[in-house]
Amino acid sequence: MLQGQYECYAVAPPGLETLTARELRTLGLAPWRVEPGGVEFRCTPEGLYAANLELRTASRVLVRMARFHASTFYELERRAKRVSWERFTASGVALQFRITSRESKLYHQRAVAERLAAAAERLAGVRAAPHLAGEDPGGDAQLVVVRLVHDECTLSADSSGAHLHHRGYRLASAKAPLRENLAAAMVLAAGWEPSAPLVDPLAGSGTIPIEAALIARRIAPGLSRAFGFERWPEFDPACWSRLVAAARARALPRAPCRILGSDRDAGAVAAAAANAERAGVAGDVELRHCAVSAIEPPPGPGWVVTNPPYGVRVGERAKLRNLYAQLGNVLRRRCPGCALAMLSAHPELERQVGVPLQPLFDTTNGGLRVRLVRGTI
Repeated sequence: MLQGQYECYAVAPPGLETLTARELRTLGLAPWRVEPGGVEFRCTPEGLYAANLELRTASRVLVRMARFHASTFYELERRAKRVSWERFTASGVALQFRITSRESKLYHQRAVAERLAAAAERLAGVRAAPHLAGEDPGGDAQLVVVRLVHDECTLSADSSGAHLHHRGYRLASAKAPLRENLAAAMVLAAGWEPSAPLVDPLAGSGTIPIEAALIARRIAPGLSRAFGFERWPEFDPACWSRLVAAARARALPRAPCRILGSDRDAGAVAAAAANAERAGVAGDVELRHCAVSAIEPPPGPGWVVTNPPYGVRVGERAKLRNLYAQLGNVLRRRCPGCALAMLSAHPELERQVGVPLQPLFDTTNGGLRVRLVRGTI
C-alpha cells in the first residue's frame, strides 16, 4: 500500500530546468523549486514512478534520503547510521556513492564514501563500494548521490538507474549522437504542434524525428526500459503495472502529421531506420538518404528542427559556412513560412543561414556550449 511522500529532485541538463518543471506540472507534480541543475518536488511513490516513466527532458530523478550536519568523519558515520538505507536497497544489491564536496571540512571523496559504506553495511546483505564523482554505477548497483556544502550533507537515492535519456531504442548511432532528452527538449521548446509536419534535413541517427514521433503519439519515453526503483524493497508492482497500462492506453495508433528525416550519410539513415523500428514509430517517421539540397518537405507551413554540425576542430568552422549558407538557401526556397529551430554552437554560423534567429535556451552537447535558436523562414 502506498503511504507517505518522497522529497524528489529531477536532475536536468543545464538550461532545460524550466522545461522539466513544465513537464512535472503537466503530470500534476507541482515543482516547489527550480534551480540550476534541476527541479525539486514532492510526490507519492506513484508520482515518482510517473515522473520516471513520462519525463522527456530530465536526466535522473533522485529521492532525498537524509540531510544532516557533518564536519567530522565521526559525525558523518554516526548520523549516516540513522538513515533508512533498507528502504532503497534490497539484500545483495551493492551501494555505490557519487560524492561532491564544496566549502566543507570533509572534502576527501573516497574517505567520505568509506564512512558511508561502513554505516550502510549494518544492513545484512548490503555491499557498499566507494564510487566517486563523475562515474556511473555499474550493473544493478544502487547509486547514492552525496552532496556536502558548507558541512551540510545531503544523501539522495537515484530512482532511475540508467540515465533517463536512455529510452532503450538507440542501439545504432551515427557520429556524435544527440542525447534523446536534448532532442525532445528542442522539439518541446520550439513550440511544435503535432498538427503540423516536422522536417529534419540533417537527421543523423534520427533522434529528433523519433522523439517528435513519440511526442506526437503521446508515447511515454520510459515504456521500453527498466528503472532503479523497481528493485527497492518498498516498490509497489501493482501500482507500476497500472501506470504502464494507462500510458499504453493513452498512446495514439499513428502520428497525426508527417515527420520526415534525411541525411546524406547512408549509414546514418540505416541507423535511424533501425532506431525508429525499436522505438515503435517506424510507420510514423519517413526517412530518406539525400543531401540537404534534395529535401522534399510537405507543402504548407510546418517546422524544421535540426542539429547541424558545429565545427569543433581548427579550420572546420570555415568549411561549415557553406553548409549553413546552403541550408538557408534551400529552406528559403522550399520551406517559406515554416518555423526553424536549430541547435548551434557558433553565432557566426547561425548568421550564414540568413534567417533572423532568437535564442530559446543555452545548454551543453558533447561537452560544448550550444544554444537552441528559433526563427521564421
